[in-house]
Amino acid sequence: MAARVLLAFLATAGFFYVNIMPALVDGLKVGLGFTNKQAGLVGSCNVYGAAGGAFLIAFLVRRINWRTAAHLFLFSLITMDVASMFLRQPPTLMGARFLHGFFGGMLVGMSYSIFARTVAPDRTFGVLLLVQVFAGGLGVMSLPLLVQRFGTSVLFATLILLSAITLVMLQFLPDYPVKPRSSSEPRSGTGRLLLKPLLLALFAVFFFQAANMGLFAFIIGLGKSHGLNVAFVSETLGIANWLATLGALLVVVVSTRFGLFKPILGAMMLTIAGTYVFNFSSAKWIWIAANVGTGITWNFVISHLLGMCARFDETGQTAVWGGFASKMGLASGPMFFSFIVGSGNYPLLIASAMALLALATVASANPAWVLDNTASARPPEAQPA
Repeated sequence: MAARVLLAFLATAGFFYVNIMPALVDGLKVGLGFTNKQAGLVGSCNVYGAAGGAFLIAFLVRRINWRTAAHLFLFSLITMDVASMFLRQPPTLMGARFLHGFFGGMLVGMSYSIFARTVAPDRTFGVLLLVQVFAGGLGVMSLPLLVQRFGTSVLFATLILLSAITLVMLQFLPDYPVKPRSSSEPRSGTGRLLLKPLLLALFAVFFFQAANMGLFAFIIGLGKSHGLNVAFVSETLGIANWLATLGALLVVVVSTRFGLFKPILGAMMLTIAGTYVFNFSSAKWIWIAANVGTGITWNFVISHLLGMCARFDETGQTAVWGGFASKMGLASGPMFFSFIVGSGNYPLLIASAMALLALATVASANPAWVLDNTASARPPEAQPA
């Protein structure tokens, strides 16, 4: 368990800025006077860089010494965060954050490959979720207030601190050598790959992540536009982030005993309804309910969507594609929504998020239905436990 916690920090260090995206976007607006568009583009560049790094590392993980590479990536992250503390113009900061994301994406991808070498990878991913949610909740609760007092540099100092702690933790991890290929290891799916449903599943992941992260990136500004103070907004976001783990825990309990179609479609509809409720955030209890509700459904749905992508073959290749689609959605949401929100058009922001969620719902219906029917058509001994 101790090793799992250390591995979770290793992966979190490369992607933590996503967990504190609202604090990052709002901090750039408050501390440096960036517009919604400029701050959103900085966040998007960070995640686009991560998508590129994750894509590249997929071809390298079996050929490099992961410990040496991890040191290199962490030092690179620290270097880019230090540089970001002194950059004040949007274009230069976008470039620095893209490079930061690129190194972070390689670190996360490499960390996931190490997860697969542990005795129980699913438990390691579970620990990762808990670490990210706890740290992310703490970040969105405290960082907006710290930015008001110390400036934008505190955002990057936090990332530097996490990378430095992870460097220390790295020294206590075992080697986790690359496992040799087994002669019985499948090289391709046992059945014909269903291309159309797979593509629809990938689009569903992309649209769903873009909608949620696009709204999440500007959620602090949305709360302030309804007259809520920063302290209340930050505190409730942190608590909602922690409570959102109920969505992931529910996936563990429910699994696929009800299939994929009904849980995904039902949770999608709840997400759309919860997103609409943000229009009435001037009432504090509605703001809290909307954040908690959409947080739970976000974790619930994305776990099912990524699991759905992984079920299209037995090699894990489609799972990698699902992860790439997820990162592209996380990157594209803040960029697209930065043009939508403008100087404060939050009703249009909410409507746009609902539209993307509707597209994700439609796209997910066919692959979920196909996989449910495929599973029910198998003989009992062929169905996964």
